[in-house]
Amino acid sequence: MKPRTSRPSGSGKRLILLAVCLSALVLPLAFSGGAVATPAIGRDLAGNATALTWITNAFMLSFGSLLMAAGALADQFGRKRLFGLGLGGFIATSFVMSFAPSVLALDILRALQGIAAAASLASGSASLAQEFDGHARTRAFSMLGTSFGIGLAFGPLMAGALITHFGWRSIFIVIAAIGAVAFVFGVPRMRETRDPGATGLDYPGTITFTGTLALFTFGVIQAPASGWGSPLVIGLLGASALLLAAFVAIESRVKRPMLELSLFRYARFVGVQILPVGTCYCYIVLIVMLPLRFIGAEGLSEMDAGILMIALSAPMLVVPMLVAMFTRWIAAGVLSGIGFLIAAAGLYWMSVVDMSASKEAIVLPMIVIGMGAGMPWGLMDGLSVSVVPKERAGMASGIFSTTRVAGEGIALAIVTAILAALSYSSLVQSVPDSGDAALTARIAEAAQRMTTGDMTQAAAALPEVSRHTLSLSYAHAFTSLLHVLIVITLLSAFAAFAFLSRTGPQDKDRGEPRSSNNKREKATVVDSAVA
Repeated sequence: MKPRTSRPSGSGKRLILLAVCLSALVLPLAFSGGAVATPAIGRDLAGNATALTWITNAFMLSFGSLLMAAGALADQFGRKRLFGLGLGGFIATSFVMSFAPSVLALDILRALQGIAAAASLASGSASLAQEFDGHARTRAFSMLGTSFGIGLAFGPLMAGALITHFGWRSIFIVIAAIGAVAFVFGVPRMRETRDPGATGLDYPGTITFTGTLALFTFGVIQAPASGWGSPLVIGLLGASALLLAAFVAIESRVKRPMLELSLFRYARFVGVQILPVGTCYCYIVLIVMLPLRFIGAEGLSEMDAGILMIALSAPMLVVPMLVAMFTRWIAAGVLSGIGFLIAAAGLYWMSVVDMSASKEAIVLPMIVIGMGAGMPWGLMDGLSVSVVPKERAGMASGIFSTTRVAGEGIALAIVTAILAALSYSSLVQSVPDSGDAALTARIAEAAQRMTTGDMTQAAAALPEVSRHTLSLSYAHAFTSLLHVLIVITLLSAFAAFAFLSRTGPQDKDRGEPRSSNNKREKATVVDSAVA
């Protein structure tokens, strides 16, 4: 049967949008659901703290590092084709995960799931950019952001309910089932589009970029166990820096780069990339870290933790759509900066709340954080595709989505390492004679266990410390972590005001082809930068 290439009618466009949003819904379900399931997986399959950390990071690492490559492949081979392959692979790996015999097997499957998710997201986003223009594109991508918000809002609750009644393996079965519905409903309604000027995948760039992220993430995750000064960690971080230099050199020389480095000369493009980084530290890391604290340190069930997490993610159901309406009168950068300021205020409020005294007291600051983070969240997808012509929508989507997802993986690794270090520092003050080498190692192990929500194993590693003292040490470390997140969120607000305060998400139709030697291309990008 000949593939569908004609431009769909208005109702057809809405069906495509619905299909892509439905497929996007399942990605954050896998992310947030996996985070809530980590303590239960640890109890069932054992595994050390580092291996448990990779349950989330393996998915985020492969997902983020391959999004740009997936965007290039979508441009070359067709967005519909790659969307079907990616979503199909996501469904298959999710189903197989429900039978994982060990944490190592689960980590490997999560990495494969991330590869499939990259193909699905990059090609689906590029398809939307082909079908919608101007303000309609802004609304479409706001709906895409809302779909992610729904997945993030109900992922922890879904995971908590499934773990309580059916065990953690049921999470991945349900995720596979939802993905199958999206596949059956979505793929037949999409039309095939591609970039006629696409020249293929930049393999050297892909390899060096993926290696850079993998080695850096591995080094940061390994640091709490081995020490920042250990030869292993120094070697991993050093090798990551070398691969990054090689990646920049490669992308500066190839004719059709995976990442066009020249775009970073323009303030608007840089500003767009800052938005997902800011939301990583004021919102995404809390999606992972808060359930671990609620379940581990506070002793809540997975179900109760999931219910509490709705307060953080529920604003994502409405704020992205509402904030898109205000871009007719207020610049997107100003709205984004205001959102970061609101999120920073919520983080400060959370830092002064005693969670052990009242769980209800944490609800209001979580809502404020979610509202603040939802403002840039609803705008950044639409902004991301406005800096390149539609024919390179796969590249634009890939670059932005890579910044978002790779930033999330790196942020999670960094925040986990910071929390482990802060927990270690707090525990050292509670343990007498902590200068002993064997005791120091047990303190480090206990600190790592605490960051994964496994207070039982933390107590077993450090029996001379009471469970109450462990909880207090963790609470103190978590408060200090919130202060770090506040600073990063405020810096993100200032960057949004500086780089994006004069831009809105609406973009003109830019239909001319791009090439590195095209003068008209340069003028187009300059227009985007100073619009």
